[in-house]
Amino acid sequence: MITRRHLILSAFAVSSTLAAGLAHADQLADIKQKGQIVFGVLGTDEPNSFIDPKTRQLVGYEIDLATAVAKKIGVKPVFKQMAVAARIPELQQGHVDILAATLTHNKERESQVDFALTHFVTGSKIMVRAGSGITALNQLAGKKVVTVRGGTQETNIRAAVPTAQVVTFENTQQAFQALRQGKGVAYVNDESSLLADYGKLGAAAKGFTILAPSIGNESIALGLRKGEKGLKNVVDATLRELEASGAAEQLFNKWYGPGTRANIAKRNFKISTDKI
Repeated sequence: MITRRHLILSAFAVSSTLAAGLAHADQLADIKQKGQIVFGVLGTDEPNSFIDPKTRQLVGYEIDLATAVAKKIGVKPVFKQMAVAARIPELQQGHVDILAATLTHNKERESQVDFALTHFVTGSKIMVRAGSGITALNQLAGKKVVTVRGGTQETNIRAAVPTAQVVTFENTQQAFQALRQGKGVAYVNDESSLLADYGKLGAAAKGFTILAPSIGNESIALGLRKGEKGLKNVVDATLRELEASGAAEQLFNKWYGPGTRANIAKRNFKISTDKI
């Protein structure tokens, strides 16, 4: 028998569910109310996000993009460092609002997160020890190759050389150090970050070689929780404004252009789409 009490409780449950749904659907309003937006970053991936050794502050290409988004919304940017493998879980669980963590936009991840406009295009590259005698990708068969755990680089090298002995580390710094210590004959990272790592070698660079072919072409984008259209619209609008004003080009040159460790001669993409 349905009583008046049952009807009241049912109505309360429905209204609570609707309220929760509305709160979830308006993450942008929640961010404005809090007065801050939390970005998940790696903090170990120069030049995207890393600790400046002089100031001990997080800096980098994606830090600057995130700061521009926060300014557009009118809130304070807060940065939370995390491991590569923890990026999507941290976002889904609400521990961060947006991922600015060298996140590759691919079909597999579209079921887990939404993506902003692509802000960088790169591919995985391989650095080998000069004394290894390795000059081609297929020569990595049966050899130890180091990379970052949970990143697309791990997927790419396993697909390209199924018999390679892939050894993973929590971040790029650890993987790069492992190569230098001889714990592997090759190191896989996205090309831009790998070039930055190569630039750190100085005189020791003669002991290492970057192989010519890329394994995979990757679009890098900010990651958002599924269905947060209001927040995505603001993020995309910010990126479009940076592109239209020339600020996006300036940021690329600041962190990746001639004279930087990555030393990329020219930007070969525009910030214009979230399609891959």
